[in-house]
Amino acid sequence: MGADLISRARAGDGEAFRALTEPHRRELQVHCYRMLGSFQDAEDALQDTMLAAWRGLGGFDGRASIRTWLYRIATNRCLSTLRSAARRPAKAWDIPGVEPPEPTRLGEVVWLEPFPDALLDGAFAVPLGPEARYEQSESISLAFVTALQVLPPRQLAVLVLRDVLGFPASEVAGMLDTTVESVKSALKRARAGLRRRPVDEPPPATGSAAENAIVAQFVRAWEAADVDALVTLLTDDAFVSMPPLPHEYEGRDAVARFCARLFAVGRRFDLVPTRANGQPAFGAYLRGPDGTRHGTGVYVLALAGDRIRGMVRFESSVLPAFGLPRSRGTSEVG
Repeated sequence: MGADLISRARAGDGEAFRALTEPHRRELQVHCYRMLGSFQDAEDALQDTMLAAWRGLGGFDGRASIRTWLYRIATNRCLSTLRSAARRPAKAWDIPGVEPPEPTRLGEVVWLEPFPDALLDGAFAVPLGPEARYEQSESISLAFVTALQVLPPRQLAVLVLRDVLGFPASEVAGMLDTTVESVKSALKRARAGLRRRPVDEPPPATGSAAENAIVAQFVRAWEAADVDALVTLLTDDAFVSMPPLPHEYEGRDAVARFCARLFAVGRRFDLVPTRANGQPAFGAYLRGPDGTRHGTGVYVLALAGDRIRGMVRFESSVLPAFGLPRSRGTSEVG
């Protein structure tokens, strides 16, 4: 069946090409996202991959599987993006009416965007290779994707292909046109350079009573602009980041100061639940004097046990990817 589909696709049969590639589309999109950290950049890389595969199918020699061949194309498209494109620059503070407190630090990864959980269906259907070191849920988390972005491009690619997906070193060498020894060396350096926040307690299971409880408490506190209630939900080392703004706040007191400024001058929000990167998330809508709620962005929570370890705030431009409107009327609230 595979050989027949390849023959038909090579002859220009679009349906045959889709039958060959569609089973891998979602996992390739997630792969591009891990490498690039940006949902939009991943979408572009995926489209480039499919176009290159359509045009280059005549050169597919069958020595590797279609899946491995597609990963080769996608990985090299992402590497080209990482090496040649100027990543999104940091933005100046632009939240009207809010004067930010002094940040704890300025973040490096300002191009980060969230990945909607609704698009993860089918992405993890293919079993990982036996050498994979990360759980699939961890490998799509914002913390992990952020940590990947500070690695050099070749090291990033090798770590994702080897430790996240479990491809054998020989296949990775073939994808990257290099040697097994070079792959092993890059992997060693990538593992040493991967900067990740230590987490004492794992997050509660998705949809569990524990997750639902902490999320409900957060919603009540945030919608009421109750900073004291928010602070009780935070770990000591809680953090807030907000790409493409570089401002980051770490520590319970710093986060409290940031939230107090955000709620200043009577700013109040409604939160609409969604999920991103396997984590609880919310579309945030600022209540206007005319009753309209204006979308200000998407918040993604990082949980640790029964506490909130972090919140990443993204701009309103990401709302459509989650099927959320830019504004809501009073009849849509609740």
